[in-house]
Amino acid sequence: MDQQYKNYFQGIPKAEAEPVGSSESDGNRRPPIADKIDFHLKPEELEKYLNDYIVDQPEAVEVLATKICTHFNRMRLEIEEGTPSDATLGNIKANILMIGPTGVGKTYLIKLIANRIGVPFVKGDATKFSETGYVGGDVEDLVRELVHEAGGSIALAEYGIIYIDEIDKIASVPGNWGPDVSRSGVQRNLLKLMEETEVDLKVPHDLASQMEAVMQTQRTGKAERRKVNTRNILFVVSGAFDGLSERIAKRLAGKHGIGFKSDGPLNGKQLAEVLRQVTTRDLMDFGFESEFIGRLPVSVVLNELNENSLHRILSNHTSAVIRTKKREFRAYGIELDFEDEALRIIAKQAALEKTGARGLLSAIERILVKFEKRLPTVGVKSLTVSSRLIEQPQDVMREIVFQHTLEKFTYEFHLNSGVQLTFQPELRQQLFDQYTDETELSKVLQETLKDYVYGVKLMGVSELEVNAEMMKDPAGVLDLLIKVAYENRAKKA
Repeated sequence: MDQQYKNYFQGIPKAEAEPVGSSESDGNRRPPIADKIDFHLKPEELEKYLNDYIVDQPEAVEVLATKICTHFNRMRLEIEEGTPSDATLGNIKANILMIGPTGVGKTYLIKLIANRIGVPFVKGDATKFSETGYVGGDVEDLVRELVHEAGGSIALAEYGIIYIDEIDKIASVPGNWGPDVSRSGVQRNLLKLMEETEVDLKVPHDLASQMEAVMQTQRTGKAERRKVNTRNILFVVSGAFDGLSERIAKRLAGKHGIGFKSDGPLNGKQLAEVLRQVTTRDLMDFGFESEFIGRLPVSVVLNELNENSLHRILSNHTSAVIRTKKREFRAYGIELDFEDEALRIIAKQAALEKTGARGLLSAIERILVKFEKRLPTVGVKSLTVSSRLIEQPQDVMREIVFQHTLEKFTYEFHLNSGVQLTFQPELRQQLFDQYTDETELSKVLQETLKDYVYGVKLMGVSELEVNAEMMKDPAGVLDLLIKVAYENRAKKA
């Protein structure tokens, strides 16, 4: 197996080796994994890349960038030099435990890393898996899904990253029975994957897989078994770990000079500082088996995001929240922009939800959903989100629709006559107060000023200001304007 990987890395796959990135379904030969995976990435390079996207998580970014780069550089060394005979004894992977509240970007962080390095990434929730014999998914399904994400390439999948969220939910409660038996079972099953095992791509209890295997045997005379080795797959698990900080604070309070007190709630900064003091014993007391924790040698704590952090996320040029919303509006031909004051209000609203960055999208959706529904029909081409739009959405919506109705009418008038119309400020206010429906306003303008399309040509003007008198007596004012125009031309002649 190791020699095969060496051939992949050197770009000289053997004839019997699986073409990297190929499968029975596509039949295409793809580049060797050395062209897909950045085995040479340095920690500071990855750290710099992550800091362009991640806000207020310097410690977590530093540790993750360092340990994950080291993981892949070590894999490169093994590929280049070949695996030593005693490698299995000393093969301690830098599997990672991430601790932090919801919405701080744990999943986003790992997905960014996987994309930057060029390895497949899958995510699963620990609560959806259970020990064999209980209702739930099989933890080995994550490995099979990794092969799917690798385009069918087992070789590429064997360098992938598996991310498991809500790992704290499978902690067993000491002295309890029932569901906790299953939780311990999931820990043991994950333990096998995190060490080194082989996962059969064909699910043993899947009838379709069994029938496919029988047909394959009949065609070729032998049963094909495709397996994935988990030796080099990096596992990252995460959770909020509610209640863990209280356990740690209580332990620290018993030590002189630590400065932590177990009574009273901790603020975000204090909470992170306490969690950074976590030990293996704390996690075992929380409900994890020692062998399971032993396979997670790297632990990182992510900070809770406050209002300033959320504002920095929104104002960052790489903000996924803002870019996503702009893309959604652009799908309707509308260019969306945000004033900084509006971003601060959104951050403030999101901070009140206590759900981290997830609250940002919720806050923006509440603010813009009616505009997203209405403006595509109106035909507006741009929208700027201001503090006034957030605080007085109905008034701003009406102003936008009114302004667009006038602009659309003046554009069509110019198209038909070559004359640029403007509206007297007093008339604009009068029309705004009188007509709340843009269809009705558009109809009134067209009916009232229809004769002006030809009349302005007789007047010989390039611009015309519409006033209240024109709206009251359009025919009379038009006749007067044409008469004055002819008299002026006669005087000049």
